[in-house]
Amino acid sequence: MTSGADVAVTGLGLVTPAGCDAGRTWAGVLGGRPTAALDPELEGNAVRLSCRVSGFDADALLGARRALRLDPFVRFTLVAAHEAVADAGLDPAGWDGARVGVVLGCADGGPGTVETQHRTMLDEGAHRVSPLLLPMQLPNMLAGQTAIEFGATGPNLVVATACASGATAIGVARDLLLLNRCDVVLAGGGEAMITPLVMAGFARMGALSHREGDPATASRPFDAERDGFVAAEGASVLVLERAADARARSARIRARVVGYGASADAHHMTSPHPAGTGCEAAVRAALADAGAGTGDVGHVNAHGTSTPLNDLAEGRMIGRLFTDGPVVTSTKGVTGHMLGAAGAVEAALTVLTLEKNVVPPTANLSALDPELDIEVATAPTACPDGLALSNSFGFGGQNAVLALARA
Repeated sequence: MTSGADVAVTGLGLVTPAGCDAGRTWAGVLGGRPTAALDPELEGNAVRLSCRVSGFDADALLGARRALRLDPFVRFTLVAAHEAVADAGLDPAGWDGARVGVVLGCADGGPGTVETQHRTMLDEGAHRVSPLLLPMQLPNMLAGQTAIEFGATGPNLVVATACASGATAIGVARDLLLLNRCDVVLAGGGEAMITPLVMAGFARMGALSHREGDPATASRPFDAERDGFVAAEGASVLVLERAADARARSARIRARVVGYGASADAHHMTSPHPAGTGCEAAVRAALADAGAGTGDVGHVNAHGTSTPLNDLAEGRMIGRLFTDGPVVTSTKGVTGHMLGAAGAVEAALTVLTLEKNVVPPTANLSALDPELDIEVATAPTACPDGLALSNSFGFGGQNAVLALARA
């Protein structure tokens, strides 16, 4: 591909169970420190494990009144967006808002708000339901509130491709820049789905880890004894610009998004295609978009949820496709699975991996699934030369893969 098609990452922000900013998140992930714990808010549920964001306070940044009127999935995202914009060295007071877009992903909007207000209606009557119910829980408010916060009046949308949503949002944002629809895009995702009802649904599906006796080891991507994922919450926002524009304003380029691929398994409502054909198609599309081949990939930040079927399908695909054996990691061993925000968080962590030249470990990997022939990092490892892929796959067989390169 030509450098004129490059899209630069000039800023990033993170709010995750590993930390409430990019620095603390990176330290937690690089240190392989799992965040899964028993969740008192899930008392009475069949599974009580989660990875919560702790120490988070949006009041100072957003004001207590405004923060109270926002669902957590929006609060997480606005805080991450403020960090990203500051990191990019941009001043919203001076930009042309019509040329600034917002593309964010989430899987479910604000289910916590819905559940709380439903209980209010049952206990106190319909007249007690908050008039803010819909404005707080609608998924599109993720982008709408971000636009309000930063005066971004360009293209504004939320994409929902289940657990691929955050990565899809970054891919769509890249397209908007290359089509010259925007000069700057705030792209990423936010999620806050750890509620009793949602977790009951995941538990009934058999998707969650039951390792409550040792919560810290519950999320164990690619491990032979994995038994399900641990749900998490959080957000990530990247500031994207055309690389030429970033260079023109002497911005620091943290990494480049050089390819994006998307596909559908068209196989099952929740299970991935066992042969990994859909995710392979997305990988190949991302590489073709980057003008690269499988031999050009040095690192893969895998979707790696810690579920038996997903890890097997993805791991087999990686082993089959990459004969040179890129170094693989899944950061979900530390953070848990942030669902619709996961792809955005992992894209940001892939940017940091390239920038700092170190691949974070896959926490809790004691014994690699014997059916897999891949190189998975279990300790901080030097990042090989070449492209890095960030894989994200979702219910419904929706796949999104981002190809990133060093600055």
